[in-house]
Amino acid sequence: MAGEITETGELYSPYVGLVYMFNLIVGTGALTMPKAFATAGWLVSLVLLVFLGFMSFMTTTFVVEAMGAANAQLRWKRMEARQDEEDDDSSSSASDSDVLAQDSYERAEKRPILSVLGVNLFYFCIIIYLYGDLAIYAAAVPFSLMQVTCSALGNDSCGVEADAKYNDTDPCWGPLRRMDAYRTYLAVFTLLLGPFTFFDVQKTKYLQILTSLMRWIAFAIMIVLALVRIAHGRGEGRPPLADLSGIRNLLGVCVYSFMCQHSLPSLLTPVSSKRHLTRLVLLDYVLILAFYGLLSFTAIFCFRGDSLLDMYTLNFARCDVVGLAAVRFFLGLFPVFTISTNFPIIAVTLRNNWKTLFHREGGTYPWVVDRVVFPTITLLPPVLVAFCTHDLESLVGITGAYAGTGIQYVIPAFLVYLCRKDTQLAFGYGTVNKHRSPFRHTFWVGFVLLWAFSCFFFVTANIVLSETKL
Repeated sequence: MAGEITETGELYSPYVGLVYMFNLIVGTGALTMPKAFATAGWLVSLVLLVFLGFMSFMTTTFVVEAMGAANAQLRWKRMEARQDEEDDDSSSSASDSDVLAQDSYERAEKRPILSVLGVNLFYFCIIIYLYGDLAIYAAAVPFSLMQVTCSALGNDSCGVEADAKYNDTDPCWGPLRRMDAYRTYLAVFTLLLGPFTFFDVQKTKYLQILTSLMRWIAFAIMIVLALVRIAHGRGEGRPPLADLSGIRNLLGVCVYSFMCQHSLPSLLTPVSSKRHLTRLVLLDYVLILAFYGLLSFTAIFCFRGDSLLDMYTLNFARCDVVGLAAVRFFLGLFPVFTISTNFPIIAVTLRNNWKTLFHREGGTYPWVVDRVVFPTITLLPPVLVAFCTHDLESLVGITGAYAGTGIQYVIPAFLVYLCRKDTQLAFGYGTVNKHRSPFRHTFWVGFVLLWAFSCFFFVTANIVLSETKL
C-alpha cells in the first residue's frame, strides 16, 4: 500500500522498521494466495513463491542503494554550497582535479537521474497500481458482506456451506439476487468512503496499530484452526503437484503480495540506525516467506481446492470449521474493517499522484480541477471495475502482473543503474556506496529486466490464449 508509513518526524529503531515493513508487505494479497496455490499446485507454487521473494528482495536492495546514492549527492551539494559561502576567495586556487570533480558533479546535478519520460512512466505505473489496489478493495468489502449476509439470512444460517456453489443470479434474500446485494453493498461502500477522496486524510499511528492487531489476530486464528483440522484428520485438501494453467494468477498474486518498493523511502528514512539495513531486510523477507508458506499450505491441505474462496477468510464462515458464531463473523467481516480504513488513504494518495503528474512549477490548479476533477477520476474507475466483477483473484493477479512488474522490477532496475552511473560521474570511479546492493554486478540489473519482460509477455499471452479458447 502506498502512502506515509509513520507520522512525520518520528524516528524508530531498525527492529521497529522491520515490523513496519512486515505489516506493509503482508496485506490483502495474502488472503488471495491460498486459492492461487491450490490452482497452480503446491510444488510450482512453492518454487515460484521463493523465487519471487528473492527477486523482490533484490530490487528492494536496488532501491536502498539508489536512496543512499541520492542522499550522498544531496549532502555533497549542501557541503559545496556551505564551503563556497565560507571561502569564496580561495576558490581560484583550486587544483585542476578539484575543478574537474566539481564540474562533473555539477553536470550530474543538472541532469536528473530519470528523464522526464522516465518520471512520467514511473507515475504511470504507480497510478495503475493504485487503481488496481482501489478496485481490489472496492470489490473485497462488498463481496465479503455479500457472502456473509446472504448465507446468514438465507437457508444456511452458519455461513458458507462446505459444498455450496453459488452463482451471482442465486437468491440472496427475498427477490434480491446475490449480485444485486453485492452491488448494493458496493454503492453503500462508495457513498460512505468515496467522499474522503475529496479531502485530505492520513493514516495515524494508532489506526495502524489497531488494523495491524486485527490482521494478526485473524491470521493467527485461521492458521491455528487449519492446523487443528489437519491434525484431527479432517483435512480435505489434495492439491496437485503442478498445474500450469494456474501459474498466470499465481504469478500476479505473488508479485502483488511482495509489493513494498513504492513505499520504501517513507518506510526506511525514519530508521535511526541504517548500519545493518540489508541484513534486516533479508530477515524480513525470510519471515514473510515462512508466513506465506504456512498460511497457504495449511489452507490447501485443510480445504479442497474447488472450495477455497477468493477471500480466504470466508472459508471460515462455516459451522463445521468454526463453532463459535462470533469468530465466524469476525473472520468473515475482517476484510471489511481493515480495508475500509485503508481505502480513503490509497484514494488520496492516488489523487495526489495525479496532481503531481500534471503539475508545472509555479502553477496552481483551478478550484474545480483540484477539488472535483482529480477526486472524480480517482474514484470512478475502480468503482466501475468493482461494479463489473468481484473476481478478486484475477484483479490481484492482473494488478500484480502488470503494474506490479513495473514498480517492483523495471523502475528499481533502471533507478539503480542510472544512480551508479551518476555516482561515478559525481564522485569518480572507485567510490563505494555503503548501502550498495549485494547484487552489484550489472548482470543482475539485466536479469531483473529480462524477468520483468518475461512476466509481462507470459501473462499477456496467457490472457490472449484463454480468451481465444472461449
